Amino acid sequence: MSTAGPRVSWRCAFAVLLVAAAFTKPILAQQIADYTLHPGDQLEIAVWKEPDLTKTVIVRPDGKFSFPLAGETVAIGRTIPQVQAEITNKLKAYIPEPVVTAALTIMDGNRIYVIGQVQKPGSFVMNPRLNVLQALSLASGLTPFAAANDIIVVRGTGTGQKVLQFRYSDVSKGKSLEQNIPLEAGDVVVVP
Repeated sequence: MSTAGPRVSWRCAFAVLLVAAAFTKPILAQQIADYTLHPGDQLEIAVWKEPDLTKTVIVRPDGKFSFPLAGETVAIGRTIPQVQAEITNKLKAYIPEPVVTAALTIMDGNRIYVIGQVQKPGSFVMNPRLNVLQALSLASGLTPFAAANDIIVVRGTGTGQKVLQFRYSDVSKGKSLEQNIPLEAGDVVVVP
């Protein structure tokens, strides 16, 4: 009896897993690279061969932070590489060919809030993304008194607020899944 069949299957399965892993890492890296900064986020910024220019900064409520020699830098809505490039450009006036590294150390500004008839209401850090069902899960689920079909997401739009409907019973049955939207920093999930 030949054992070539099982070996081929094992090798094929291993090859499929390797290919899947190769495609998964770049996709995850792309999602993290696309993360935009929010007030409350903390960055570690360092300039190579300049020990006095290593600093931990927090994005202020106005969306900016200060860095030696670079001054005020706008961070809100920008990616880490964009902020790093701006600091590099500003430092070129003082340091020839500066090498700047920036790393996100705390994502405290990327928060959503779940209030109302949930087991554990509060604020939750999105690391990096959450949808409505995941937010409800972080809040330990609904209480027996929750109006599950009247849940709303309140989102600031810059010029005001908009309300997005979420019917838990539909989504939990696999219907109207478009309601299970990705949440944005500052969103408030209200469970009446």
